[in-house]
Amino acid sequence: MNQPAYWILRCEHRLLTISGAGSIFPAGLAADFGQPENALHVGDLNGLRCYAADVPEHPEIRGGEATPLRAIFSIAGPDTFALAGRATQLLDWQANHRFCGKCGTPTAMKTGELAMACPACGLLAYPRISPAVMVLVRDGDKLLLGRSPHFKPGVFSALAGFVEPGETLEECAAREVREEVGIAIANLRYFHSQPWPFPNSLMVAFFADYAGGTITPDPNEIEEAGWFSPDALPILPEPISISRRLIEAALGER
Repeated sequence: MNQPAYWILRCEHRLLTISGAGSIFPAGLAADFGQPENALHVGDLNGLRCYAADVPEHPEIRGGEATPLRAIFSIAGPDTFALAGRATQLLDWQANHRFCGKCGTPTAMKTGELAMACPACGLLAYPRISPAVMVLVRDGDKLLLGRSPHFKPGVFSALAGFVEPGETLEECAAREVREEVGIAIANLRYFHSQPWPFPNSLMVAFFADYAGGTITPDPNEIEEAGWFSPDALPILPEPISISRRLIEAALGER
């Protein structure tokens, strides 16, 4: 870290960004930013190494702003958002595994590997990734969309849920649709995946065909759900989400 590098500095869940430069993240030596402790190498940016660190406060930098992670997508695009998402997930992992979950001993970063190692019992804690399945169910031209009580007002999306232990992605897709809206699906087809750093998910998106049943939303999961035709869609998720790309891909196939 004695060479110039880019720095993703997080304070109170906001990232330090700057305007009017080659990157939205500041560049310089570690000393320029107060020698951040426990800095993590998270990738490369514009030919330089990029480090991330949690700091008690952001350093005073001309043009500096404290920016929420979600805003990085619209400010700098998907590649920079992906790097920032990786940085925040690794910072969360580092902060949440300072002590061994088995014996309580303070841990240390393992050399040459992304693992927090316990010097007492040898337990290794790797970065956590929680797989989740997203399913866009179609019946002809109509799309099945639902809204969670946690969504912004009026927004509908494809159905989604976390994979359970011992479950395949395909089994999860069928179970989640059945549990959330009470219908059966068939002809499951993979679309794409997306790292989703809120906080540590991997979204795996599929298309599926309607195979029977009546839409009956689970009130604990789904506030409202229904079939929507392409010319009468509700408010869709923001472009940052793979759910938006999934829906747009279905519309593009018409």
